[in-house]
Amino acid sequence: MKVFAIRDEEEYSNKDLAYLIYYEADKRFYIELPDDADPWETPLLLASFAKKGYKTINSYWSRLWVQQRIVPTDRQNLGQVLKDNALTEYNEFDLLMLGHGRCAQDSYYLVPIDEAVVLKKFGERYAKKVEDVIPLNNNSLLVFFRNGEVKRCDINNLKKDDRFFKPVLASKALFDRVSVQTGGYSIYWGENAVIPDSVLYDIGINIPLCMDDFISFLANRVISTAEAAKLLNCTRQNISDLVARDKLHPVKTEDKIKFFLKSEIMQRMWK
Repeated sequence: MKVFAIRDEEEYSNKDLAYLIYYEADKRFYIELPDDADPWETPLLLASFAKKGYKTINSYWSRLWVQQRIVPTDRQNLGQVLKDNALTEYNEFDLLMLGHGRCAQDSYYLVPIDEAVVLKKFGERYAKKVEDVIPLNNNSLLVFFRNGEVKRCDINNLKKDDRFFKPVLASKALFDRVSVQTGGYSIYWGENAVIPDSVLYDIGINIPLCMDDFISFLANRVISTAEAAKLLNCTRQNISDLVARDKLHPVKTEDKIKFFLKSEIMQRMWK
């Protein structure tokens, strides 16, 4: 993760107007605005978010801000530009760094800073980032936040009129593919089906559970095919036969390995 303060060359106090965060592995940008962000000082494009009271700019708009400051992909002499700057491919971050984030349209520029500065400055904000998410039935989610809170989030009413979410809400298989976006800023099913961490935190209902509790459950109550066969004193083939006859129900199947709730295996032992 790389962090930069966005400053204005015409502002002699060197005030940090915003912060650009870049995740190298995913090539994803985010922008964080200070709690006291002044829309009149905030860089153009980001000012509208400041006026609405938004403090975290999502990856789409953050990337758009970056793209406005670099050579566009449709530049006629793009190949020569890359060659002149010793770049072998079009990379938004590398191009942004060539001029330290400067562009001809304004006087803003980037200054690298320690990520600890931003993490400390926005500690409360970052504590509410998503740590993990588990899909439940009826289009609900179990969301684990960085501060240790766990919330159940029902997204039916939240996204029922959103055309990008209609396929997600209509298919359990698709709904179960939910993932956490880089940095925990949101959960998503694709670039157009995204729910920010702040929205999830606000709509969620607190569950008296923590991540350690959940990990303990998985460690003690979910077992593999081999463990199930050992408990039932049978072969793996017997386990596969029980599954085929709908007598056992794996909670997850990965290639040739199946996982079961230990409670179901124990109940099988009682018969």
